[in-house]
Amino acid sequence: IHIRIAGVDAPEMAHFGNPAQPFSKEAFDFLTSYVLHRRVRVYVHKRDHYDRAVGTVYVRKWLLRRDVGLQMLKSGLATVYEAKVGAEYGGMEAKYRMAEKGAKLKKKGMWRGGMKGYESPRDYKTRTAKAKGPKK
Repeated sequence: IHIRIAGVDAPEMAHFGNPAQPFSKEAFDFLTSYVLHRRVRVYVHKRDHYDRAVGTVYVRKWLLRRDVGLQMLKSGLATVYEAKVGAEYGGMEAKYRMAEKGAKLKKKGMWRGGMKGYESPRDYKTRTAKAKGPKK
């Protein structure tokens, strides 16, 4: 089952002939190690235009339930999702924005080098789509 984590956008891995974004492997490895072999609970909010379930994803870490998207933001391995339309945050947008801001201030993950040369996942997708030309 394909799940889109609500409210977050991680750097893009290499696919569709496009190169990987910086920190995409780190984000992928973090996510994989965070959820692999764990019981995951997803609160599905809707389906996106690719028919993926969009939801808030939780795992249990010891006695606590952890929001996977929030942990990615706090680690500096994702940004708050910026969509043209239809963004879903599961009621967590303000908390997610604070977590991203905190990661930037602490220079965690992709924010280690500051904003110089930074391209958000949203901007990367827009740029690579334009480079491919109009859809037929």
